[in-house]
Amino acid sequence: MALKYLIDENVAPIYTVQLRRLKTDLFVMAIGDLTTPPKGTLDPEILLWCEENDFVLVTNNRKSMPVHLADHIAQNHHVPGIFILSSKLSVGENLEQLLLIAEGSLNNEYQDRIVFLPLF
Repeated sequence: MALKYLIDENVAPIYTVQLRRLKTDLFVMAIGDLTTPPKGTLDPEILLWCEENDFVLVTNNRKSMPVHLADHIAQNHHVPGIFILSSKLSVGENLEQLLLIAEGSLNNEYQDRIVFLPLF
């Protein structure tokens, strides 16, 4: 199964637009889209949605996301993964990382993990 990305609301909308444009077969949604959690949804609820819908969360949230993930796992839940964008990379470089990951990932490779970009 291919990765599906949920773009957090704190991530610039250009990420959603460019991922959809650059890789048309990649399923990319953003917080606030019609069938996703609405903007302002708390992180624990977003993680539940990602688990239920099999989406990897793409976020800038370095501070509280590790705590939310630990709590989520402690409650016997799982997530397909969380990718945290790098402030040291350009938008294009972060996008390149996300595209490479989407193309080369194995099923469940990032389950219950937070991955800080860049991968390599």
